[in-house]
Amino acid sequence: MISIIVSSFLLFLFGFFNIIGIKPGLFLNQLTFFLIALGVYLTSRKIGRHFFKINSATFYWFFVTILIVTYLIGLEVKGSKRWINLYFFNFQGSEFFKVIFILFMASYLSHRLQYFNRLHVFLTSLIYFAIPFFIIFKQPDLGNSLVLAFIFAIMVLFSDIPKKYLLYLIVICLLTLPFGWFILKPYQKERILSFIWPQLDQQGTAYNMIQAMITVGSGKFFGRGLGLGTQSRLYFLPENHTDFAFSSLVEQFGFLGGFFVILLYSIIFFALIKKVFKFYYMREDEAKENFLYLIGFLSYLTFQFIVNIGMNLGLLPIAGIALPFISYGGSSLVALMFGMALIP
Repeated sequence: MISIIVSSFLLFLFGFFNIIGIKPGLFLNQLTFFLIALGVYLTSRKIGRHFFKINSATFYWFFVTILIVTYLIGLEVKGSKRWINLYFFNFQGSEFFKVIFILFMASYLSHRLQYFNRLHVFLTSLIYFAIPFFIIFKQPDLGNSLVLAFIFAIMVLFSDIPKKYLLYLIVICLLTLPFGWFILKPYQKERILSFIWPQLDQQGTAYNMIQAMITVGSGKFFGRGLGLGTQSRLYFLPENHTDFAFSSLVEQFGFLGGFFVILLYSIIFFALIKKVFKFYYMREDEAKENFLYLIGFLSYLTFQFIVNIGMNLGLLPIAGIALPFISYGGSSLVALMFGMALIP
């Protein structure tokens, strides 16, 4: 657990100094977010994960309600309603819901199979997933809805539910995937097209992806230095503190800085995998629940890490997914620290 905490803190420092270099006016906000996140972590550890575990269903429905309220009366930014304005800060319920969903599904999948047949548990868990998925998708927030889908698929895969049910679901999704094109928002379609064919509109939809790749390349090996990144400092790179924080970080700290960031993530992943194997070989019900929580939390971090860095390097379409501990934002950071406090 110490290696996870230390690596997470060092990642935050990378993100914090990155913010200082590109948007100095936000560094105090990010420091405040970290102190709140630290307080949430310590408080949650003090309360104990048992309290959150036995009340996971209550928290699940509470945050589903928050998602509905956000969709109905949330703060609209660039056509999306993802935040509730609490005056002092904007609260993004979908970030917290990912952790609550992992906790709830770990409890549900590890205990319900003792009392119901496996098809019943699978279909019910699918409903528990589908409700928040479609609310988040309609906000619209394609990035976080994909994160939720990945978490659900991985947790079901490693549960005792027969794998054939998940396979049937994947086949159905693949067969209906072409029809999904018609329910995407225009800007989401443009992002996919710009990824497939960047030359289609270099000054429009493909601009962000092209500038992100230029920003990464301009950092070279040692970087331009703190606050000296021309792409970020001169605002050629949009969203340089959120979606494309990794690009601006590499521009300032170079390939070397990017390598150490990836190394720190690898240490966290390795430590979590060790814990996963520890609980995998235990046969108690609580061990199974802990195993599924760790699998869910690991899939959450891994998916966001791969997709965010992939879109920063032009390897994946832009999906609006934050890079854990690096991207600016209070909801994401506090939710992450809350999730870490629940690690068994």
